[in-house]
Amino acid sequence: MAARDGSVRGPSRRAVGLLAVLALTLAVAASCASMAPRHEGPVSDHFDGVRFYQVPPVQKGLNEVLKWQFTRESAGPWERDLTRIDTPPLPDRLEDGALSVTFVNHATVLIQVGGLNILTDPIWSGRASPVQSLGPQRFRAPGIRFQDLPPVDLVLVSHNHFDHMDEDTLARLADDHDPLFVVPLANCRYLERFGVERCRELDWWEVMETAKGVRVHGVPARHWARRSLADTNRSLWSGFVIRSDQHRIYFAGDTGMGDHFEEIRERLGPPDLAILPIGAYLPRWFMSAQHIDPGEAVMAHRILGAKKSMAIHFGTFRLADDGQEQPVLDLAEAMDADGLDRSSFWVPENGDTRRWDARSQG
Repeated sequence: MAARDGSVRGPSRRAVGLLAVLALTLAVAASCASMAPRHEGPVSDHFDGVRFYQVPPVQKGLNEVLKWQFTRESAGPWERDLTRIDTPPLPDRLEDGALSVTFVNHATVLIQVGGLNILTDPIWSGRASPVQSLGPQRFRAPGIRFQDLPPVDLVLVSHNHFDHMDEDTLARLADDHDPLFVVPLANCRYLERFGVERCRELDWWEVMETAKGVRVHGVPARHWARRSLADTNRSLWSGFVIRSDQHRIYFAGDTGMGDHFEEIRERLGPPDLAILPIGAYLPRWFMSAQHIDPGEAVMAHRILGAKKSMAIHFGTFRLADDGQEQPVLDLAEAMDADGLDRSSFWVPENGDTRRWDARSQG
């Protein structure tokens, strides 16, 4: 492009970003368009017989995506730090009724409870994308090296977006650990393409019990699903509640604000630990329906009646316009404004581990 002074300028950063979005969209469409899942089940308050839904609807069309790309305004810098993290060795299992939680980063958390090792939304890839040459890149190294994981028994995948359902990582877990993968309705078909053979689907409020007596509940989230132009909301999205004899853990996955937080507390009780997303929330006109912001995370903590909350979904993949450190700063400000003791909401560093002793549920 010729400038007024006669020099030639390259494409703007926004134009480059837009071209990347379009290229990625075409790549996804080409790879997945003919493989949209089909759920065969009764019509419900969140399934119309063809697609899953919520009222009001939560989904983003191409027009909205393009509007966002043309009007993006970064609220802060991002810096890459892929330094290998030397996390202390983790126990193979906890059999004494204790709970241990380790933050890998993004929405990937290792939960050790009731003799089981459980991973949430695992991603060790360099990009949250169907192709490793395009899409959001990793800015922080995983807090645990993949080879240092203890034996993984369960993998919980909240929905099919690429930063939560990562093909390479799930395939590697299936090969190296052979865990049971637990997913919302109509998501096992995706995992079967990745080479996963052991997969269990849960509807909202459906529960499964493991051989060790730990129960996993599928619970509502305010979100949506798509991996290609052909499969919008053809699979369900969810959070999970994990219940052992001593502990109750809520993993929100991705979610906007809604009355599901209150319903989860009413049906399953207040969690000992609520694992809540705090990042990818700007601009609010585009993100608010699907991602809570730090202030809403504090509200969710209060509504759930959580004894402790843990922040996730920040600082690793640049998925929105908030700066890399902004979610943590905004969370601190929201806690102060609410009068919430900052010790009530744990903001972990990569590889951070916390352990709680056994207790009676009462």
